[in-house]
Amino acid sequence: MQPKDIVAQFIEDIRAQRLDEAKDLLAVEGFEYVGPNMRFLSRDDMLNYQFGMFAIQKDLVLRQLSVDGEDVFAILDYRTYFEPIGDVRLAVWFRVRREKIQSVETFYNAAVIENMLGGSLPAQAE
Repeated sequence: MQPKDIVAQFIEDIRAQRLDEAKDLLAVEGFEYVGPNMRFLSRDDMLNYQFGMFAIQKDLVLRQLSVDGEDVFAILDYRTYFEPIGDVRLAVWFRVRREKIQSVETFYNAAVIENMLGGSLPAQAE
């Protein structure tokens, strides 16, 4: 599969809450997720956090997907059932290596998530 296809499938698996399928698209070794207010160095840790977010996930809408070699860029609308935050616009940079997503860097308004979680964020991995 091409990097763009791998990322499109990953986004669809997260939208459909198919974590096992999404996990298969992530690198086992050297995986990294970086967001404005959290970092995970394990695909399992990132997906466990995502599992917790499914309770408020109404939909995940892919607005744009662009590719530059093995780098894939997505613009998404994260629609929620949690009215105080409503929908969150995400910009995500995926790096695909050897047909697996090696890293995910997400950009969004971190204050929205912090407020939703009552200021309690997952601990940073060292």
